[in-house]
Amino acid sequence: MEPLRVARALSETLAALRFKPPVACVYNPLEYAWDAHRQYVERWGSGRRDVLLVGMNPGPWGMAQTGVPFGEVSLVRDWIGVTAAVNKPKREHPKRPVQGLACPRREVSGARLWGWARDSFRTPERFFEKFFVINYCPLMFMEESGRNLTPDKLPAGERAPLESACDRALRELASYYKPRMIIGVGNFAADRAREALSGVDVGIHSLLHPSPANPQANKGWAAAADRTFRTLGVVAN
Repeated sequence: MEPLRVARALSETLAALRFKPPVACVYNPLEYAWDAHRQYVERWGSGRRDVLLVGMNPGPWGMAQTGVPFGEVSLVRDWIGVTAAVNKPKREHPKRPVQGLACPRREVSGARLWGWARDSFRTPERFFEKFFVINYCPLMFMEESGRNLTPDKLPAGERAPLESACDRALRELASYYKPRMIIGVGNFAADRAREALSGVDVGIHSLLHPSPANPQANKGWAAAADRTFRTLGVVAN
């Protein structure tokens, strides 16, 4: 199934799910930022790829703003070239406003990941010839305070149907892209890929998450990423 059809089907399936406290607000960029996500996929996401990079779920200043995984605004606009307008979610948390490409906040994880791609490959054409970046789950969960709640912190009864739908979407994307390797950005994404793609002939590995909450990432994430890619035989430049 083509990636945009996978995204649309996943979005519609997840729209039927309900989440109890401490989840107070859920953003689905595949709904309100669909035009931007579609532009990203149509421009860069067609055809086979050697490597799929898989993140966990949107961050408040990344994909939640731009519709692009790890979508640091400046790099999405100026390097990846996604310029589509972004609408508002059905319910907007007052502490997590969606401003699209006008968002002034930095997404540090995205700045690190896409900054590494830019510095290593120089042009997006060279990067996307080998790589594509997706998120395992397209939903962002927030507590009443606005605090981010990651999918692995959901109760088992709510996590199971979410993971079932996201696993199916990941299998469909793997079937489309036919990658030699899937690299989870962080252990959660790698573990979900191993579960979803059990029995599929694809190498699955993990990469240090670039979050500033990760002390190791703050010691030089780009250099750590380069070491991982060299170990895996993925030549960046």
